[in-house]
Amino acid sequence: MNPLHLASGSPRRRELLTQIGVTFSVVSAPIDETPLSGESAPAYVERLARAKAAAGLATVAGPAVVLGADTAVVLDGRILGKPENREDALAMLADLSGREHQVLTAVALNDGQRVQSLCVTSRVRFREITAGEAQRYWASGEPADKAGGYAIQGLGAVFVTGLSGSYSAVVGLPLCETADLLGQFGIACWQSPAHTPEVTNQR
Repeated sequence: MNPLHLASGSPRRRELLTQIGVTFSVVSAPIDETPLSGESAPAYVERLARAKAAAGLATVAGPAVVLGADTAVVLDGRILGKPENREDALAMLADLSGREHQVLTAVALNDGQRVQSLCVTSRVRFREITAGEAQRYWASGEPADKAGGYAIQGLGAVFVTGLSGSYSAVVGLPLCETADLLGQFGIACWQSPAHTPEVTNQR
């Protein structure tokens, strides 16, 4: 079985992979995340997931499988990325308030011989968010590095009135679908109990 590397700096994705007993190390895979002109949200997240997997593979010496993933919050066809500043975050929360939005997470695996990828769509509904709540939430520090300006697994959970789809995908990695992809590359789940991933920079 080739070793698995996670091309992501997200602690949420590390925790999710660890949850299903997968042994892996972490590699750095910085890429340009600028959307292409006319690119749909599903195409965007899947392209980025595949690009991260390829970038991660380029840093690894020897046979390996690299997992890349990307998550986007989408409202009315518009991709809401990580907020640029306080005003941007407050505007995102105001737009999401009292409405349903989509969360798209793509996963890609690359072993240098083949690439497999998929995109999972979930729907999340928010209650109304007051301006004061949005300001206090921003002050918590949580929204700053989160797509859409919130974390469903954190303080932002208080806004969520409903979820249709994969909770783990909204957090950052659809575990059912990821486990199936890993199996196609000969990587089993439940390899071990709680495992602390090793961060590597092999080349």
